Amino acid sequence: MILLLRLQNLHKTFGKGTVNENYLYKGISLEIESGDFITIIGSNGAGKSTLLNIIGGKIPLDEGIISIKDKNISDMPEYKRCKFIGRVFQDPSLGTSPSMTILENLSMAYNKGKKFNLTLGVQKGKIDYFKGLLSKLNLGLEAKLHTKVGDLSGGQRQSLALLMATMSNPDVLLLDEHTAALDPKTSEIILDLTEEIIKEKNMTSLMVTHNLNHAIKAGNRLIMLHRGNIIMDIKGEEKKNLTIEKLIDSFEKLNFKNELSDRAIFS
Repeated sequence: MILLLRLQNLHKTFGKGTVNENYLYKGISLEIESGDFITIIGSNGAGKSTLLNIIGGKIPLDEGIISIKDKNISDMPEYKRCKFIGRVFQDPSLGTSPSMTILENLSMAYNKGKKFNLTLGVQKGKIDYFKGLLSKLNLGLEAKLHTKVGDLSGGQRQSLALLMATMSNPDVLLLDEHTAALDPKTSEIILDLTEEIIKEKNMTSLMVTHNLNHAIKAGNRLIMLHRGNIIMDIKGEEKKNLTIEKLIDSFEKLNFKNELSDRAIFS
């Protein structure tokens, strides 16, 4: 396999020099191969979303190197990383423009990284293409191209955000608890759609989740974070045969049982 994303000796401190100083990462490193779909779990404050924010460029590093395809992007601003990093957030209102129509949102996503004005951005010739993409969602959105995104349900909007984030085939897809704000049934639909798109595009992805079933079901690799450290990295056959009981048992064997209340890491 080809190494696509490398995190080397990352350090990050929040509130440096204050009474609330939190030295989160103290040299964390991670290598991710092309096509890896990694689910990330851990306790609150373990550094899960922060890791995605650092990769995406939203939060700067104190020290360390982030490289994609052997290119150092550590000092690259977030807006430049957006050209090759896609992201879907927990809040369905993020990742889309609620005041614009579905057609306008899709046109912007299609033209990501290209120069265009709004007139050229809404490409009438792409309507059939957009309808074809939307029809795969099985939500009837292909018949609502001129509907404002703000009028859609949370599940519809999150489906659209996922479609937009992956339309340009980014090198890396970051999913930050993107099913957490949805009801259980819609959450399952979005996860199934996520798996389908990632498999179809062979996309390298990192998904933060608090849902153990989702963490075990999805992807080929599972990482557990605790206090800024990777304390578990499960892949291959071990990942395929993983159960919630085995996962909890493995965690308890790492001697953290007395530090947390029962299953607090999974709440």
